[in-house]
Parts: sequence; structure tokens; C-alpha cells
Amino acid sequence: MKSDKNMISRLALWMGDDALIIGHRLSEWCGHAPILEEDIALANIALDCLGQANSWLKLAAEYGYPNKTEDDLAFFREAGDFTNLQLLEQPNGDFAKTIVRQFLFDALRILFYEKLFLFADENVAGISGRALKEIKYHFRHSRSWLIRLGDGTPESHMRIIRALEELWEFTNEMFEYDETGARLASLDLIPGTESLKENWYILISSAFREAGIDIPGQDRYFSTGSRNGMHTEYLGHLLAEMQITARSFPGAKW
Repeated sequence: MKSDKNMISRLALWMGDDALIIGHRLSEWCGHAPILEEDIALANIALDCLGQANSWLKLAAEYGYPNKTEDDLAFFREAGDFTNLQLLEQPNGDFAKTIVRQFLFDALRILFYEKLFLFADENVAGISGRALKEIKYHFRHSRSWLIRLGDGTPESHMRIIRALEELWEFTNEMFEYDETGARLASLDLIPGTESLKENWYILISSAFREAGIDIPGQDRYFSTGSRNGMHTEYLGHLLAEMQITARSFPGAKW
């Protein structure tokens, strides 16, 4: 079943925004990771994410923004126009916080790509097929570090717990859809919210058990609204840094 291109554009926009923002956050580790091998690993994951962002935003522009390019969507929108998850715009913090943030997102994204790989639109399926190979590596990487730190020293264990407590409030909105997302889910073109949440919990629970860490409960405040442009103060600062060159020299060619 072929979907309306405007719906696909909206889907591509938030897939692209997620990849763009987490890619930028990971790029901030370049030259600062705890070991040289990890410096290279995080840089490569960031490049994968930025490559995915380029593909998704290019598709979003082609299907829904005829007078714009992927660069326009990345560098010339304001914070309120972005649809990325609030989880992804949170500062890196220490290495444990970065790993927890990445693991929670990787578990979500691998489930999405497995579904989108079967999407009726060949462009969506093509991007997802390529990205699925990358995200499987990302997931193995973040999962192994989560277990290594959680089951490591008392200090590393404490840092994983602290990071999880700080980031958990941003997890519920991973299963919230805007109107377009709800429509796509009703057509079985993207994962339904209940099945997505259930399968995500299965993925993360096994890793946290191995790490000796309990998953926080649901009796707490949860953020909401990122797919509709609601963000934390951190996104504005991130965009100011990310967009400054393009905005300072509009139309410049390299």
C-alpha cells in the first residue's frame, strides 16, 4: 500500500531530525573519549547518524518541501520546527550518560528500521535497509558498554544508575506519535505504540539485568511533545553551534 507523500515527508523529517541531533551530540566526543579506540568508534557512529539524517531529510524535502534541500532543513529551521526526541538533545555528560542515552535510542531505532525496511515506498525501504546494518552495530556497541560499566567497578555502576535516573523521564515520548505517526501506525506502516514499547522493554531489560541494574518505574514525571516541536533549552544551544557556519555564510559553496 502506497502512502501519501506528505505523510512520508513527515515521517522522514522526524527520522532525520533524530539522526541529525544524536549525530551532532556524538560528534562532540571527538578527541575527548576515554580511550582512543572509543574516540574512533563514537566518531564513526556519529558519521553513520549524519549520513542517515542526510538521506531522511533529503527525502523529506523531496516529498514535502519542494523549494528546500536537506541542508535547508538542517541549518535553517528554528528549534520549534524540529521534531527530534528530547532524549537526544540532552548534553553528553560523562561517558556513562552518553552510553545510556545511546543504548535507549539504539533499542528504539533498531525496532523502527526492522519495520520500515518493509515499507511500501521504495525510498523509505531503501534508506532503512542501509541504516539497519549500521544500527545493529550501534546497538551491539552501546549494549556491550552498558553491561561493561554496569557490571564493572562501584564507580562505573553508580554512574550508569545516575545516568538512567536522569534520562528516564525522556523515554515515554519515544512511544508517542503525532497525527501523522498515528495514521501510519493505523496502516501498519510503522510500529504500533504498544507493540513498540513492549519490544523495546524486552530489548533493554536483558541488558540491564546483565548489568545488575533495575529499570526505573513509571511513577514519575515524563516529558512529552517533542514530535510537535516542544524541546528542552538544550536544543537551542545545540542548534546555535551546529548552524552558525551555514547561517553566517548562506549559499556558500565548498
